[in-house]
Amino acid sequence: MDLVVGVGDMKVSNNPEAVIVTYALGSCIGVAVYDPFVKVGGVLHYMLPESSLDPGKAGKNPFMFGDTGIPLLFKETYRYGATKNHLKVMVLGGAQILDQGGLFNIGNRNHTILRKMFWKNNVTTNFEDVGGVVNRTLKLEVKTGEALLKISGNESRKIPWI
Repeated sequence: MDLVVGVGDMKVSNNPEAVIVTYALGSCIGVAVYDPFVKVGGVLHYMLPESSLDPGKAGKNPFMFGDTGIPLLFKETYRYGATKNHLKVMVLGGAQILDQGGLFNIGNRNHTILRKMFWKNNVTTNFEDVGGVVNRTLKLEVKTGEALLKISGNESRKIPWI
């Protein structure tokens, strides 16, 4: 059963049949978390770094922004029984897709806000694949924690993060 995470969206599950998938991570960031002890996984697909860019939109959809979506992803996994010290964390995306000249640097800014938040909260990542000029797709199997990464134009490959 696929749980599709759209742009500005988040899904968390402990259903062993669930596969959480997000497509076309360009300048957006995909954050995946997984607790192998309680077998709960979650994926956030945020598109902008800071909610202060548009407080109205942030109020309606906090998953659109890194600074509001990331804490909600962690809190929701805790609600399912995950613990911070057991969580495996993966970060994908942050590419320069539509901004080849780097004028806005959205991908880099998206990654920077995440790094700042993780550093402040003592969160380390187990796997990162960010930057470049490619789109990425992520699939996370809740039952096993196995994750597959597909980079545009390439075959899917298993991510060594658990």
